[in-house]
Amino acid sequence: MATTVGDYVLERLREWDVENVFGYPGDGINGLLAAWTRADGPRFIQARHEEMSAFQAVGYAKFTRKVGVCVATSGPGAIHLLNGLYDAKLDHVPVVAIVGQTNRSAMGGSYQQEVDLHSLFKDVASEFVETVNVPEQLPNVLDRAIRTALSRSAPTAVIIPADVQELEYTPPEHAFKMVPSSLGFARAIQQPDADAVRRAAELINAGERVAVLVGQGARGARREIEELAELLGAGVAKALLGKDVLSDHLPYVTGSIGLLGTRPSWELMTGCDTLLTIGSSFPYSQFLPEFGQAKAVQIDADASMIGLRYPYDVNLVGDAAATLRALIPLLNRKEDRSWRSGIEEGVERWWNVMAGAAHVEADPVNPQRLFHEFSERLPDDCIVVADSGSAADWYARQLRFTDSTRGSLSGTLATMGSAVPYGIGAKFAHPGQPVVAFSGDGAMQMNGLAELITIKRYWEEWSDPRLVIAVLHNNDLNQVTWEMRSMQGAPKFTDSQTLPEVDYAGFARSVGLTGIAVRKPDELPAAWDNALAADRPTVLDVYCDPDVPPIPPHASWDQISKMTESLWKGDEDRWGVLKEGVKTKLQELRP
Repeated sequence: MATTVGDYVLERLREWDVENVFGYPGDGINGLLAAWTRADGPRFIQARHEEMSAFQAVGYAKFTRKVGVCVATSGPGAIHLLNGLYDAKLDHVPVVAIVGQTNRSAMGGSYQQEVDLHSLFKDVASEFVETVNVPEQLPNVLDRAIRTALSRSAPTAVIIPADVQELEYTPPEHAFKMVPSSLGFARAIQQPDADAVRRAAELINAGERVAVLVGQGARGARREIEELAELLGAGVAKALLGKDVLSDHLPYVTGSIGLLGTRPSWELMTGCDTLLTIGSSFPYSQFLPEFGQAKAVQIDADASMIGLRYPYDVNLVGDAAATLRALIPLLNRKEDRSWRSGIEEGVERWWNVMAGAAHVEADPVNPQRLFHEFSERLPDDCIVVADSGSAADWYARQLRFTDSTRGSLSGTLATMGSAVPYGIGAKFAHPGQPVVAFSGDGAMQMNGLAELITIKRYWEEWSDPRLVIAVLHNNDLNQVTWEMRSMQGAPKFTDSQTLPEVDYAGFARSVGLTGIAVRKPDELPAAWDNALAADRPTVLDVYCDPDVPPIPPHASWDQISKMTESLWKGDEDRWGVLKEGVKTKLQELRP
């Protein structure tokens, strides 16, 4: 049988060492699906929805140095990919989407499922989107999509009409208007400008109180950052996507920054006279030093992200580790350690307060306790993901990562519904490692429950079966409820915020997974122990109190009172318990 275009697509993916393709079928990709019946890889991983396929590809790519690949049919299938692809775009993740299209003969005829896919994808796949109209285009288009995704850390799209998929594959010829192609991609280590490095060193040497902010672009520079922090007596704050860059057990690591950040990170930024940002595009300048307060240096491998967030004095374009290796020999050790001592005292106080905050009485379970108890049991080599919403608050503040922990979430798009598919993608990336996903009940109802069926289908293939999904079961779209209170001064709008009751543990058990319901705080330790020792994926269905406020790191008690003043009207006894518990912990944060 002749090799079809569909056959060659899969062959080329194998040559690029693509092992898994996350997708959902449809007649717009029938030629590809038929090729899969004849192919020895890559594996087709079936989600319950194309959006979940895209998120799974993002999760896979985030926890490997490989490209994530997703596939969908024409029309609605392609449209459904968009949210996951935008997540990849905003978080700078390499993903390739392969999508079907109606037959070429029907194009322009307002045919069934005919959508202008170039217009649809021109923003989300702005780095590269192309349609394969003849077989000879294929190797160049697919190779370029993969290479661009990897080199630009961005999503790209390849559109293949249904009739083209079934054509006999013929390679490009050595001829005019034919474009040959080749395999392979070696990542370049970008070196910084030497003069700019010297100017950065002079600026940092002149400072007395150095703050470092790291993001996901610093992930490969852990050793260099630790050396630099020790040399400068600096504190290190972490943007949300950089939470796994450094261990939270280092005494000078102040944790997350921003609205979901920590008090020590806030104090680090308000007290420093020098700022060094490494591999981060953290967007909220109000959490950085006041303009004019600090001299600042930025390091980033992407020149388009340089100088965006703060009036930096020196901008260094280069790989984080390579740039730091060039910078460190030019830096003077700061002998006065009083700045560092204050940072370390604040960090120690923070973790003590967080432990206490997790044990504040709530009804029925304080959600912080869920995260605190897991943090106390964090397995080696664990991958941790969290959904958007209040799950992200406690992920940022309560989890104390180790050197071997990897973690991520939808950092920039902050979309609901990413945690469970991220977890699935992570398990296909690392089937021998434990994965834990934290999800709000809103996200579970949006799409997480359906993806438990995907987990049921594949989990027995994973060498380590542990995939724990911890659900914050509070029957409330909690983050928006708190945002309405804090930003609008409005009480909870029940029609939009209240969720219907669902038995998440029962649903898990109905599809053959472990389901554990937790209704009392003292049940949490045993529940985590059992989940982390289970012989199959587990859903922890934790009945949480929706009225435990996520406290901004810079908030005063007056601001907290205003944020919650409408909450317990008519229930002063309940307000009294939580008010005193929260106020006590807030006051303990102050020196």
